[in-house]
Amino acid sequence: MSKRSSKKYKISRRLGVNLWGRDKDPYERRNYGPGQHGPVSGRRLPSDYGKQLNAKQQLKGYYGNISEKQFRKVFKEAAKKRGDAGENFIGLLETRLDIAIYRMNFVPTVFSARQFVNHKHVTVNGIYVNIPSYRLKDGDVIEVKESSKQIPMVIAASEAQEREVPEYLECDIKNRKGKFIRIPTSAEVPYPVNMEVNLVIEFYSR
Repeated sequence: MSKRSSKKYKISRRLGVNLWGRDKDPYERRNYGPGQHGPVSGRRLPSDYGKQLNAKQQLKGYYGNISEKQFRKVFKEAAKKRGDAGENFIGLLETRLDIAIYRMNFVPTVFSARQFVNHKHVTVNGIYVNIPSYRLKDGDVIEVKESSKQIPMVIAASEAQEREVPEYLECDIKNRKGKFIRIPTSAEVPYPVNMEVNLVIEFYSR
């Protein structure tokens, strides 16, 4: 699990957005960057590079602040595929197993989703998978293993259902089971903030 996951809300404050749309995000109370000096006024407007960098950091942070190496690798794969690079990029990110677990409300955060998969609480088509970045395919069935369905975190997340399950996934929340239907378009992905994927593509295409 990333060392930065324990400081996930600092990511929101540093980037200036409630990145995951949670009510408990401290950014709602302190909507300025982290640091001992509090709000800083008089900041210069960001350059084009700064805007691109911020867009990249938001998208990377949203997906659990995955490593730069891994994030760039997904971009390169997306750029090689036919069609729009931005659409391909988002589609590949949404096939991650940890993201599907998060979208289905089996866990409260993307960070807990990564840990949950790492600890072998999840099966794909009946086989245990402990790789958060595991690439799902159309029709794959995801299920929380029987002994893990009563973990307090799982019960709380399932009962709260903080997020709507998008149409490209099927979810049986009662039985902690779901299916990856298809790769989504970027418009179908329920981001709580505006993700400027075009700027991310520009950043990596420099």
